[in-house]
Amino acid sequence: MIIFGTRGYLYQLAILTLVCGRCGNPAAHTLRKRVTKFTLFFIPLFPVSSKYATQCTFCGAEQKIIKEQADQLLAHAAAGQAAAQQPQQPPQQAQPPYQP
Repeated sequence: MIIFGTRGYLYQLAILTLVCGRCGNPAAHTLRKRVTKFTLFFIPLFPVSSKYATQCTFCGAEQKIIKEQADQLLAHAAAGQAAAQQPQQPPQQAQPPYQP
């Protein structure tokens, strides 16, 4: 007897601050990827489908998005995170000229 089937995996890719389309609040949204994999004898072998969605943490509304939109949101989140990690140097103050 051969045992086969599918199993779903849920990955949280990023947390973004967006304006919710349902409640209109600027709130944190989780960017999630759901992957369904084919299993043989309970061992996941290869992905069958991938779906992306964002979920508002304020009202719980979930919106499905396409892969290209998810990639753009990930790039935006990575750029924002990289800018936040760079140390900010205080502005240089002009020194008065040397007078003997």
